[in-house]
Amino acid sequence: MNKVKVVICGKEYTLHTEEEPTYVYALARKLEKNISEIVGGNSNISVYSASVMIALSTLDQMNKCNEDNDNLRMQLKEYADEASKSRLERDSAAREIETLRNRIAELEKKNNNKR
Repeated sequence: MNKVKVVICGKEYTLHTEEEPTYVYALARKLEKNISEIVGGNSNISVYSASVMIALSTLDQMNKCNEDNDNLRMQLKEYADEASKSRLERDSAAREIETLRNRIAELEKKNNNKR
């Protein structure tokens, strides 16, 4: 477990995380930048309000990504099922081809014996 101290909008936070410190620092810089952009664009918005807006936006993005991931998993399952079905059909066709080849060989042998 890593203990990482970051400063966001002048306030220090100590985080306990499994993530690498450089990753956490990058997140903190991005968050501070996003807060500064919102607060800088409207002097009536507090850092707290900007943080809430960013949190809601982030949760929205996370939910949409999770939905996309679920859809991709479903598509992958469908593709895997189709591939499995195709393999079964291929194997069945290969067995049928082998049976027909054997039958042709038998008929050719029978035909050659009649001559």
